[in-house]
Amino acid sequence: MTSLLDSLRQYTTVVADTGDFEAMRALRPTDATTNPSLILKAVQLDAYKPLLEQTVRAHRGAPAPELADRLLVAFGQEILRIVPGRVSTEVDARLSFDTRGTIERARGLIALYEAAGVPRERVLIKIASTWEGIQAARVLQQEGVRCNLTLLFALPQAVACAQAGVQLISPFVGRIYDWHKKAAGAQWVEADHSGAQDPGVQSVTRIYRYYKHFGIRTEIMGASFRNSGQILALAGCDLLTISPELLAELAGREGSVAPALSAEQALDQAIERMPADEVSFRTLMNEDAMASEKLSEGIRAFVADGRKLDTLIASA
Repeated sequence: MTSLLDSLRQYTTVVADTGDFEAMRALRPTDATTNPSLILKAVQLDAYKPLLEQTVRAHRGAPAPELADRLLVAFGQEILRIVPGRVSTEVDARLSFDTRGTIERARGLIALYEAAGVPRERVLIKIASTWEGIQAARVLQQEGVRCNLTLLFALPQAVACAQAGVQLISPFVGRIYDWHKKAAGAQWVEADHSGAQDPGVQSVTRIYRYYKHFGIRTEIMGASFRNSGQILALAGCDLLTISPELLAELAGREGSVAPALSAEQALDQAIERMPADEVSFRTLMNEDAMASEKLSEGIRAFVADGRKLDTLIASA
């Protein structure tokens, strides 16, 4: 019998959401995506400490931001030896509101990859979906640097990313689910908010339908899953980035997956265009408590882990 994971692969590109090389080898994703939290977790494992030590030893005395970027690229190089597709490497979240700083840091990451013989087509530069981050991505895309806009929680972010011509967006599912479950408190009924009724699934579905209805070429990669039901409810999405634990669960379950999302169906729906100018973006984000809160929370968490990574590098 076919596993759910193999069946899902018929409709969706499967991406590994991890910095663990062995998990990638076992689960055979097409692409891989990382973030500061995943890299911080990986470099604390005995198996990956040598990569940290080698990077610091080879470039001792370099500024902390350079060492951090060299470590991220070292991980990316190893990942690209395993996956046949692309790796996402994140710009320091401390630059999330600095357009110029993000552009310069992204150029540096691409330069490190190209110096190591990795073509830029195999790298996605990951940037937070702030207004400033989206504008940085606009410039980078025009230079041939492909971008993955992350920490994306609402349609206004997705529309602005499409207008900027970004390569790929990563709308989050699980963190949206978390927010709504916490907000509902004792009134939350899990059975009423599962599968297609999950608020995170509904958010990604809305973005998918908008993009396909208007022929937007930006790729959609659902991210941040809490359970396999959320994943299966988004079968047919362009890409899904999934943790090793949930990948293993899907690989261990027999069955077939039917596509839940269809570009053809999106064409038949009545959908109005949303403005993508700065005032509209900031106004709509401000009106969406979930999106604005989760974006800020996500940036703070990545900044905190970035600082922890700096400390680890300094002590290596």
